[in-house]
Order: sequence, then structure tokens, then C-alpha cells
Amino acid sequence: MLIQYILILGVVLLLVLFLRHHGTSRTAAWVKVGFVLFVVFSVFAVLRPDTVSVLAQFLGVGRGTDLLIYVIAVGFAFTSINTYLRFKELEGRYAQLARAIALRDSRVPEHTAAAGRECGSDDG
Repeated sequence: MLIQYILILGVVLLLVLFLRHHGTSRTAAWVKVGFVLFVVFSVFAVLRPDTVSVLAQFLGVGRGTDLLIYVIAVGFAFTSINTYLRFKELEGRYAQLARAIALRDSRVPEHTAAAGRECGSDDG
């Protein structure tokens, strides 16, 4: 079936693109373009389901519904990968921020630290 080759090739190419260039503005732009194309295809599928069925049969899929499920499955996989990579990047940023704060706090002059202890220990 033609759809199998198209889906596998598309998934592999997008996965390589995501993993090699994640975090760049070019990749972010392609993600947005892909999202817009997905939305356009979805609206088209709702308005013209017969045409989607014809396209599905041309690609070797039995029904248009099956084609939509394939497209949604691939879209979900890349959304999951993108979310995972974004969270991983944020974790790295938080770790860098925590290190910077720890280093900054470790370099506080002794007289400032002593003054802070005196102000905080007022039992009055």
C-alpha cells in the first residue's frame, strides 16, 4: 500500500528534523506550518468527506475515516515528542537557574550575611 510508505517516510523525516534541530526558530516555524496544514485538512475532511474517501482509496487506504485516524496518530506522536523535548529543555533551564542562584548566594559578602542573621534573630 502506498500510504504505508508515505507514512513511514514522513515519520522518519520529521523525527530526524525534530531531534536534530529542536529549539531552533526554523523548527518552530515548521511545527506551526504543520499545525496549520493539519487544521486545514481537518476542516476539508469535515466539509468534503467524499473527497477524503477518494484520496484515501488513491493512497491505498480503505476509507477516509482510516486515513484521518492515520493522520491523527502521526500528529499525536509528534505533539508528544515536541512536548517531551520542550519539557526537557525547560528542566535544563531550571537547573541552570538554580545553579546560578546557588553560586550567587554563596558569594554573599560575610558582613551582609551577618547583618541578615542579626535582623532575622530579633526575638523582641
